[in-house]
Amino acid sequence: MDHPLAGRTGWLITDGKPGMDVQVKGVADALGLDYQLKLVAPREPFRMLSPWGPVDPREQFSGLGSPFAPPFPDLALATGRLSIPYIRTLKRRASPGTYCVVLQDPKTGPNTADLIWVPEHDKRRGYNVISTMTSPHSFSPARLADLRAKPPASIAALPHPRVALILGGPSGAYSYDAASIDRLAASIASLAAHAGSFLITPSRRTPPELLAAVDTATSARPRILWDGSGTNPYPDFLANADAFVVTGDSVNMTGEACATGRPVYVFEPGPGSVKFALFHAALRRHGATRPLPETMGRIEAWTYPPLDSAKVIAAEIERRWLRRKAVLPGLMPA
Repeated sequence: MDHPLAGRTGWLITDGKPGMDVQVKGVADALGLDYQLKLVAPREPFRMLSPWGPVDPREQFSGLGSPFAPPFPDLALATGRLSIPYIRTLKRRASPGTYCVVLQDPKTGPNTADLIWVPEHDKRRGYNVISTMTSPHSFSPARLADLRAKPPASIAALPHPRVALILGGPSGAYSYDAASIDRLAASIASLAAHAGSFLITPSRRTPPELLAAVDTATSARPRILWDGSGTNPYPDFLANADAFVVTGDSVNMTGEACATGRPVYVFEPGPGSVKFALFHAALRRHGATRPLPETMGRIEAWTYPPLDSAKVIAAEIERRWLRRKAVLPGLMPA
């Protein structure tokens, strides 16, 4: 399939939060854009006024020497509240030559961008709003297949079934008290009786006591436990695990595991929020995830259509971009 935006210029506007960068880069990669990352860090009070306020005047948007100076790109993707004044200003100054997309609800209304993506568990809907079950990322089927074809020797030596433990931590929706950590550790200890090996990766939010409990629960099995030093083996863990245990506090991490088409057990430390409840219910209906049992009799095997939201979002951007080009041929890039 031809990709009409492949090789065209793109700006990715974010405040540098890794979870947000993953999403815009995933869509940009699916489109094949030649992109630049534009990190924003407005001063106060402009930071506090985001997303509704103006761009910090010190940044001289589109002025000489500004990172937002022309030539404007063919496509711009923005995510995070601090990025919204910038994409809104870009749309006003460059449109219709630059197609503007916002990932996540901008909170500033439908005219903020030409297209808005939100996860299905978000309430926003409209003529220029699209939604998918999971968030976009860069783990396409082709990338996962390539990683599986060339596994690191340390992973290739591990016995099957390989179980990846993908650990998050406290968030706005979930907390991890001693009881929830003990519950997770007991489940993983039960799982260890059936796992050939473990691939364990914490995140920046993983509390030391949670990681220590998982360390103890898996210590008798062959494993790789990433300690945060060197290159993160997470992409190779995703590609080469036979099954997953993911803490349900991260939409990104849960969705990335569901890109593999392999069994994903989800551990929730508590009831979470309404949005998380809707998200996890949708994944269970799709057949991608099951709750992590307290006691494992065996590691179950199931399959489902892998979830590749970046591809879906990219296809819709391409469709709408081509429609605009057909209507406004003289105002769109050749």
